[in-house]
Amino acid sequence: MQHRPAVFAALLGLTRAASAAGDFWIQSDFCARVKGASDDNPVTYQDPVTKETTTHGTADGRKACLQHCLTYTATQAIVAGLGARALGIRVHPGAAAAALALSFGTHYAADRRVPGKGLLERIATKTGKGGFYQLADFGINGAFHLDGAWHQGWETLAAVVATTKATSR
Repeated sequence: MQHRPAVFAALLGLTRAASAAGDFWIQSDFCARVKGASDDNPVTYQDPVTKETTTHGTADGRKACLQHCLTYTATQAIVAGLGARALGIRVHPGAAAAALALSFGTHYAADRRVPGKGLLERIATKTGKGGFYQLADFGINGAFHLDGAWHQGWETLAAVVATTKATSR
């Protein structure tokens, strides 16, 4: 059953659904706003409930990004695990762990968006897409779209890894 198209497609679909849930429903407002904070570019955060305002630098930015990536990866593990079970797919534990580690690492690398220093911004600039990355007008947010394309590409590779040695239940 290794890399059968249906198994791959099923796991990729589950991974994409989990990615959207992890990024948009599970991620906290705090993590979404603070994960790119640095000492050079601090982020001021106002708690939507208490209205308390706090300022965050590098350490808090790293912690917020780490917390987001942990909940994001846990969401992928739960959704893909339950989905694979429901579809009768047995994923090899080592392949699943490798796929989740790949997803976690590439997600952290992309989401730690320190202005002027973040990986996606640097890649966009070096490939001539810096203007698009900065675009935030006309109903388009270039950084958001390039982020999504980055994640989707790595999730596809993670699904290939996850389906290695997959069998039927």
